[in-house]
Amino acid sequence: MTGTTIGVEEEFHLVDPATGALAASSQVADAAVLGRAGTHVQPEISTTQLETATGICRTLADVRAALEETRAEAVAAAQTDGLTVLAASTHPFSAPEDLRLTDAPRYRVMVQRWAALAQSQDICGTHVHVGVDDLDTAVHVMDRARPWLPVLLAMTGSSPFHDRADTGYESWRTVWWSRWPVSGPPEPLGDAAGYADVVRRLVGAGLVPDGSQLYWDLRPSTHVPTLEFRMGDVCTDLDDVVLHAALCRSLVSVLAAHDGEAPVTRPELLRAARWKAARAGLTGQLLDPATGELVPASTAVRALLELLGPDLDSRGELAEVTGLAEQLLARGTSSARQRQVLARTGDPGAVVRDLLQVAGTAP
Repeated sequence: MTGTTIGVEEEFHLVDPATGALAASSQVADAAVLGRAGTHVQPEISTTQLETATGICRTLADVRAALEETRAEAVAAAQTDGLTVLAASTHPFSAPEDLRLTDAPRYRVMVQRWAALAQSQDICGTHVHVGVDDLDTAVHVMDRARPWLPVLLAMTGSSPFHDRADTGYESWRTVWWSRWPVSGPPEPLGDAAGYADVVRRLVGAGLVPDGSQLYWDLRPSTHVPTLEFRMGDVCTDLDDVVLHAALCRSLVSVLAAHDGEAPVTRPELLRAARWKAARAGLTGQLLDPATGELVPASTAVRALLELLGPDLDSRGELAEVTGLAEQLLARGTSSARQRQVLARTGDPGAVVRDLLQVAGTAP
């Protein structure tokens, strides 16, 4: 049934635990390419990165246990070369020249297609897969979820720094990712046939080989029967990943049951909402999905909880999810904490050490 299952993918940076510096490891990358880095560990485009993927989860307890397992596997893989993994979307003091391409055919093809966009890929994200019954259902939900994606994004910010500088954004990853012509929120597609037609046209235009390389904020998976939420930064704190996954799943369930036409949201307004979420996260204002007016971020988050309340309650998750959301609103995102640590210490290395402690990936 739609909205029953969840799976989570997390991307991590490899770092030297002693210095906090970004670290390229062909040893770790090659092991991941060959499937020898762990059951749930996969390579990424740069040898400074790893990706993990949970199995199929049905409860939030399942999600938490699976994430603990996959993070531990990633740490173990990194430790084979004396490294560990950093759970944040950007590294606090690395530079693009620190990157090295993973030696695999897939990534060489990507560089041929995308050139510098692929070669300078130094961001990481969180992807949540929610089970759907069929492609028509997936597209139905996509068309209706678009106004809520910026709120979900705002709750995950972990990329305030890039290229050794404070960007002024909670999610610089979103801004960086927006350079790709197949990123951002897709326009309404109507149904499975509408989606298939867009994919066919993009393939014909030479932009992508198939739907698996559409990097939209929300897309149907091409290899499993899920709808994939891709807008989130990496959540440093495990609680925030669980919260993000719970909200994504519940939103799918609620919107799958919505009849009638999808709400009409101007693309210009949707881009503005996404930018606001990336710029200030939970520290400023967000666009209310219902009215298009600016409201405090906490108001937008609680409006999402109100929308999802009956569904979360039916799963026995309402108290846990509400508690996690209020906890996040009270302490702020990873981006906010990173800035606080840097302001207190003046040491970017201290930011990395704190991130490792919060994520539970410190040696």
